[in-house]
Amino acid sequence: MSETVMQIRDLGLEFPTPRTLVDVIRRRPARVVRALNGVSLTLEKGETLGVVGESGCGKSTLARCIVRLYKPQHGGIHYRGEDIFASESKHDRDYNRRVQMMFQDPYSSLNPRMSAGQILEEALRVHGMRPEKEIPARVAELLDLVRLPQDAAAKLPHEFSGGQRQRIAIARALAVEPEVLIADELVSALDVSVQAQVVNLLLTLQEELDLTILFVAHDLRLVRHVSNRVAVIYLGRIVEIGDSETLFASPSHPYSHALLSAAPSLDPDEKGNAIRLEGELPSPLNVPPGCPFHVRCPHATDICRKDVPALRPIEGRGEVACHHAEEVKHHA
Repeated sequence: MSETVMQIRDLGLEFPTPRTLVDVIRRRPARVVRALNGVSLTLEKGETLGVVGESGCGKSTLARCIVRLYKPQHGGIHYRGEDIFASESKHDRDYNRRVQMMFQDPYSSLNPRMSAGQILEEALRVHGMRPEKEIPARVAELLDLVRLPQDAAAKLPHEFSGGQRQRIAIARALAVEPEVLIADELVSALDVSVQAQVVNLLLTLQEELDLTILFVAHDLRLVRHVSNRVAVIYLGRIVEIGDSETLFASPSHPYSHALLSAAPSLDPDEKGNAIRLEGELPSPLNVPPGCPFHVRCPHATDICRKDVPALRPIEGRGEVACHHAEEVKHHA
């Protein structure tokens, strides 16, 4: 039986925008960017949950809420049954240690004046992970864990390649012995050949250390390779979530189907069958009423324009937020 590590319930986050001169003259209130609109997820122990969607859909905002860089206005996140935004601060240090985030650009997240060894030592000292005399040996272990040579400890971040810097970022996250890793576009800045190396390393470490991973990415082939389950986000809402192979083989939401059909295939004989979505992604400043996808959906009806569809289970196909999921059968 699976063990739930984290529960995200009805998460909502809005960012106010500065009022323009016209807003002031016309006495209009400041507009808000609706980044997350009722996101609900569970994260099971030992799994990799992929989160996909177009740029600006709220993927990275969700990741930042989980590590408390943003505090949502609505809903909540519970880790091991405890509200991570509760006023009691006694669990703060422990949560920060147990849930670690790795960013897209490892260079900007690593101190350029500190060597790789010093970066790892700092993480170990701040969280009291080892007695002082054991820290050098632990640094050596961490470098070995991410397949870096021991002389890497003396080098500064700019002396490494992008893939090596990302390995240092992974080692720093692992230094505090986390249970959950949040990978926000972890390899999108790397060459394709290096991406595979880093992702395969991450999967190996997951198995060795029994890690739970939330993998945020826009590369669908990569998400399919690493994920047990996949959540598809559109304009701050989850529109479909389910088993990775099932969702990729037969997506149930029109948006998921369009997203997957547009992904490049590794099969040279496969002809392009990309579904062209009408119009642009609506602005999060002005989310359409009803189903937010209805303005681009070829299957939209009147109910789609009025009522927001709830995320509901569809037999054998995970959960889908679509009024017409049963009628609209897809085979990607």
